[in-house]
Amino acid sequence: MAASHARDSATMDTTDRELIFTRVLDAPRELAFQAWTDPHHLAHWWGPDGFTLTTREMDVRPGGVWRFIMHGPDGTDYKNRIVYTEVSPPGRLVYKHAGEDDDEPVSFEVTVTFEEHAGKSHLTMHMLFPSKEELERVVRTYGADEGARQTLGRLAQYVADIARRGWRN
Repeated sequence: MAASHARDSATMDTTDRELIFTRVLDAPRELAFQAWTDPHHLAHWWGPDGFTLTTREMDVRPGGVWRFIMHGPDGTDYKNRIVYTEVSPPGRLVYKHAGEDDDEPVSFEVTVTFEEHAGKSHLTMHMLFPSKEELERVVRTYGADEGARQTLGRLAQYVADIARRGWRN
């Protein structure tokens, strides 16, 4: 019985195929959540440094889709699609992130949580890949780890600027 339990626990360990990022945002979580789910806001911060964004479609609800193009500083366009599986404002988003088509090689699940602490948002972004090899490939090919850090840095600056200007929900 104990051996079976140990095997089940090992099967559930995902640490070798996940990236986890945390960030404290100097803004209320309602603003942080809105910035993550409103195409007007996303255009100002989504993507690594030097990238711009074009949203083609956005429907933030379970089963809804966000199609967008990230424009790299070198002129390369990266078509993306997100399918939302859970939307719980203002505390939690879960979605599957993939390329434009189902046959794209990039596919992973993201859970973003927003916790309020003394008027600030404590954000956690958890990216879960189907395998360790896929995580390593996406980090090597696309710089997913550094790109996520830069993206969250841009979000932090954007929402802090809005909050300082007296944002109201």
